Order: sequence, then C-alpha cells, then structure tokens
Amino acid sequence: MEQIERIIRVGQIGLKSAPTKEEMKRIRAEYREAKKYPLNLKDFPEASPEALDEFAAMARELRRNKKNVKPVVALRIALETLKKYKSLGKGYTGIMADVLDYVAKNPEMLAKVQ
Repeated sequence: MEQIERIIRVGQIGLKSAPTKEEMKRIRAEYREAKKYPLNLKDFPEASPEALDEFAAMARELRRNKKNVKPVVALRIALETLKKYKSLGKGYTGIMADVLDYVAKNPEMLAKVQ
C-alpha cells in the first residue's frame, strides 16, 4: 500500500501552532479508519464545462491575489550541502527556503557568517 506523507508547517492551512502529539494521534487514527472505506467515484458527479471554466477562473483569481508570492531563484550551493538537503526527501526546497528565511530574520545569525 502506498504511504502518503505531507509536511504541514505552522501558518499553513490555518494552523496557528504545530499540532500536539495528541492531535497527531487523532489525525492518524482518523486516517487509518478512512482507509478502510473505498472511494466511490459515483459520489462525485462529472463537472460541466461551465463549472470547470468557473473553477479555472477562481483559481486564476486566487493566484493573482496571493499575498505571499515567492519568486523562483537560481542559487549556487556546494554539492555536499545540496546532498544533505536532498536526503530529507520530497519538499527539501521548502526546508531550504525556511532555513534562509530564519537566518534572514535573525541578525545574530547573519553576523556569524559575515
């Protein structure tokens, strides 16, 4: 069976703080229970072309109004550093961005490398 893993960071999807251990246990239990039931595609009617157009327009509007747009940049780093981050698995570029954000927001960290 395929394992699904998703990293959720504080600030995403309305989280104000990291989930507690008890919350994570509850989430995992709910997930295990949900896996027992097959997905019935008959429960999901096919969308009309008009509805798909409306969804596409809504998605474009959401992207346009996104406040925290992050630009894509090219960055040269040491091969060993890249290997360490890649060893973290899928989503390693987000982790790299988080580390850079943290250092940029903490002047004492920047002072150590200058």
